[in-house]
Amino acid sequence: MKRLIVFASCCLMALGSMAQQQLGQRPRVKSPIVNADGSVTFNFYDPTAQRVSINGDFKEISSQRLEMNKQDNGVWTVTTSPLNPELYSYSISVDGQRFVDPANSYVNRDISTLSNIFIVSKSNDDKGHLYQVNNVPHGTLSRVWYDSPTLGQQRRMTVYLPAAYDGKKRFPVMYLLHGHGGDETAWADLGRASQIMDNLIAEGKCVPMIVVMPNGNPTCNAAPGWWHEGMYTPDGNAFNQRGAKATMEESFMDIVRFVDSHYQTIAKRSGRAVTGLSMGGGHTFGISRLYPDTFDYYGLQSAATRMAFGGSDSQAKFDEQMARLFNSKPKLYWIAIGKEDFLMQMNKDLRKYLDQKGYPYEYYENDGGHIWRNWRIYLTMFAQKIFK
Repeated sequence: MKRLIVFASCCLMALGSMAQQQLGQRPRVKSPIVNADGSVTFNFYDPTAQRVSINGDFKEISSQRLEMNKQDNGVWTVTTSPLNPELYSYSISVDGQRFVDPANSYVNRDISTLSNIFIVSKSNDDKGHLYQVNNVPHGTLSRVWYDSPTLGQQRRMTVYLPAAYDGKKRFPVMYLLHGHGGDETAWADLGRASQIMDNLIAEGKCVPMIVVMPNGNPTCNAAPGWWHEGMYTPDGNAFNQRGAKATMEESFMDIVRFVDSHYQTIAKRSGRAVTGLSMGGGHTFGISRLYPDTFDYYGLQSAATRMAFGGSDSQAKFDEQMARLFNSKPKLYWIAIGKEDFLMQMNKDLRKYLDQKGYPYEYYENDGGHIWRNWRIYLTMFAQKIFK
């Protein structure tokens, strides 16, 4: 009987070991492989599939779809032409169904869509290198809860502290705002904010600074799965039907007060900057008018700068706010947008208004549309312009 028990125990241990191996088993192929010339090889194993393709944001490929070729061993493969240095995202289509690459552990969530990522870099001076984790001093990235009396909520934000932060020396603060459908994780995950800041600071290209990335949705406390509403499906409009006690702009000083009271900041106008993309650019546009003496640097990235007025009163109020802002002489009012961005007309309208009033601003326009590839560029540029 004792032998039987020992034998049974050994069998269970063996089965458990096999189960662990199955859980941890890697796919039979390596993918993606970034080749020396910047081309990228994708491999996917499925001997039963009829059609497999790669869907990606590869600028060099106009169709954004690469058909894969099936080998005799059941592995589907394709190699791109050489790609420019950049961070790229992609997914795999298998007989019409979209999947993430099972051989690639690196996955980002953009609203409700999951995509794999990889980086191409050819030198220490290119964008790929800037977006990588390099052997430089690293800052600290934290998820932080704060009270917002204006919204009546406890809310979450992401805070980057530079490597030099020691709790004694004071640092300036850049407030970095996400777009519609995003949350407090967007800039850190999709925007590579901490990698960009680590590398720029290490190379002496920007001033060491604190970066605060709040959740810009006043009806949501935090990213999906990180507050009491649980694991809801993000769609960009979650809980908007509830209404909010105040707008993001109206509640923004709750964030500033919390940051100044919990971190060693330069708690004055010259030590504060605010910038954001799309909806966050619209928030920056509103914040600049509500608090013209609080920030010295403003960055509007592909910004939703709505200037439709309900009547002469709203026009007069807007004119008054803008006059007060520019009479206060901010050090930088920066507008950046891609040529194919669907918000281009809004930005043209704003620039026309600024030109008519003689208000000073800087403008940057590049190729591309409403995409993270551009927003990473804009963050890189803006960070090097401020606190100098």
